Order: sequence, then C-alpha cells, then structure tokens
Amino acid sequence: MFARMAVALLALIALGVVGTAHAQDVPGIEICTVEKTMERRTSCLQSNVDFLQKTINKLTSDHQQKLDAANRQIESLKSSVASLQKLVADQQAGQLKLTEDLKKKADAPPAKDAAPAAKDGTK
Repeated sequence: MFARMAVALLALIALGVVGTAHAQDVPGIEICTVEKTMERRTSCLQSNVDFLQKTINKLTSDHQQKLDAANRQIESLKSSVASLQKLVADQQAGQLKLTEDLKKKADAPPAKDAAPAAKDGTK
C-alpha cells in the first residue's frame, strides 16, 4: 500500500500537478529538491511525511466509517430477508392446509341428511 502511495505521489510530482509552495504556506506535498540547505530540505521532507500521514489517517477513518455503515446495512437486510422467509413459509403452510382441507371435503361422502336431488320431469 505504501508503495502504491509513493508511486502515485511521484506521478503527481512528475505531472506538475503539485504546487511548489513552502511547508509553512500551504499544507500538501512539496518538491523539496529546490531547497539549497540540508536543514530546509529535511524540514520540507518532514512536512511531506506529516501531510501524508495525516491524509492516510483521515482516509483510513473515512473508509472505516463507510465499512461500518455498510456492515450495519447488511445486518439490517439479513434480518429483513429472514422475516420475509418466515412470512413466505407461513403462507405456504397455510396454502397447503387449505388445499388439504378442500381435498378432504371433496373426497368425503355426501351427508345422509341431505335432500335427494330433484328430478327434472316432475312438477
């Protein structure tokens, strides 16, 4: 990960996207090779390191918050799916019971108390 960050940093510097302000003026990556004295170069490099560490810490915190939010949403969706599965299972059980009751009713012999069917020709 650090190697990727270094490559990205070098690419930005090579493209000239990064400004050449001094460490005291604007926080960010600076080109330290323009400094003549070793003390100023060291200070410039330390400023770059500090900026990168702060940026990494901020990004880590932001991504952790996003992961936590995603995990909460996943748990919520899991509970919703579980409740829907239970609802479907209950509906299927009710449908099966209804089907069995109708089948039993159709297979049952007619009641003896029932009046015989009327004949067509009599009046």
